[in-house]
Amino acid sequence: LCFFFKGGDVTNHDGTGGRSIYGDAFEEESFEVKHTGPGLLSMANRGRATNNSQFFTTLKTVEALDFKHVVFGFVTDGTDVVKKLESFGSPNGLVSGRVVITDCGQIENSGF
Repeated sequence: LCFFFKGGDVTNHDGTGGRSIYGDAFEEESFEVKHTGPGLLSMANRGRATNNSQFFTTLKTVEALDFKHVVFGFVTDGTDVVKKLESFGSPNGLVSGRVVITDCGQIENSGF
């Protein structure tokens, strides 16, 4: 069906905007982690050095995203929610409902 879901447009709320804590955009950090399965969090961008607040979560392995989008995290709890979100997608890219993130935060570096 679909291979990721995207969010993080905090300025236009339609997928065309975004803003980072570093300004309008920032460069990629590392392409070391590959898109090898569901539940990986990656930066959404429009090409090199265009990262902002937009991100996506993979629903399956997507090698075509490697070396274009930086993986920065992974889902550790709530994989059932990730699976449920997949049902909102369609082959033509239209979604059947709206999903809103109501709370988020930053996990302090714990040495991993």
